Amino acid sequence: MEDILKKVLDFADSAHDGQKRKYTSEKYIVHPVRVMQTCREYTDSLPVLAAALLHDVLEDTAVESGELLEFLKTVMDAEKAWKTLKLVEELTDEYVKSAYPQWNRDTRKGMELKRIAKTSANAQTIKYADIIDNSLEIAVHDPAFARRYFKECRDILKQAGKGNNELYKKAIKTVNEGLSALK
Repeated sequence: MEDILKKVLDFADSAHDGQKRKYTSEKYIVHPVRVMQTCREYTDSLPVLAAALLHDVLEDTAVESGELLEFLKTVMDAEKAWKTLKLVEELTDEYVKSAYPQWNRDTRKGMELKRIAKTSANAQTIKYADIIDNSLEIAVHDPAFARRYFKECRDILKQAGKGNNELYKKAIKTVNEGLSALK
């Protein structure tokens, strides 16, 4: 499994080539790696761990679903490749500004919230790890935006409770502590 995850990591790193984390000068890939490492504390599912590494690829790079699936089929069996792709698609925002420029952020986030509530338990587990990792950076580097971000995350967590229960509780605690620290 480690060899497969290394290949997935390399693919994700290549897809995010040149991208940096918003608040640091780190390569973007450090975030998906941390998300995967957090998920790994709660599961050893290859599709979940691979999707954690790839969770922003469809949303933030030029890679499309078909290309991602073709790559995945080269490193894992077809069933796991499809499961991984489905998870990445579930984690990809649909209601983005470029697709819905007539909507304000609150409207887009409201629609995303409804969509996320319907995603699978595994996708929600990855989302918890994503929220935890993003929360740590936002609280430190952008306290002005952090309040809004934490409230949006709290709304997500209220609607998306199907994932790993322990990680869910950790995500709630992280968001609540972040909000408290801003007061």
